[in-house]
Amino acid sequence: MRDFKKHNIWTLSHSFTLEIYSLTKNFPKEEIYGLTSQIRRASSSIPTNISEGCGRDSDAEFNRFLTIALGSASESEYLLILSKELNYIDISSFEKLNSDINIIKQKIYSLKQKLK
Repeated sequence: MRDFKKHNIWTLSHSFTLEIYSLTKNFPKEEIYGLTSQIRRASSSIPTNISEGCGRDSDAEFNRFLTIALGSASESEYLLILSKELNYIDISSFEKLNSDINIIKQKIYSLKQKLK
């Protein structure tokens, strides 16, 4: 069994999720069950799936959970774009988080390639 806390990609995605939670505290109250909830679930799904994949028996199973994490990362990226265009986040916050999510996506993809 792998220790998910030893994976740099888990650490990065966990930090990203914490930043999303902090940022979305300022979203409009009418978004609490909409965009706020959706972006929080998408971002937290990344480290969650990495963690779950680490608890599986084979590289193939781990790879499958990394695929799910990659999908959640793409979803998070889109929701960041939407948040920016709705003026819920400023451009500097968007640029930092967008850069972070793209690094996360690259690292997940790279790890997936190593497991093949």
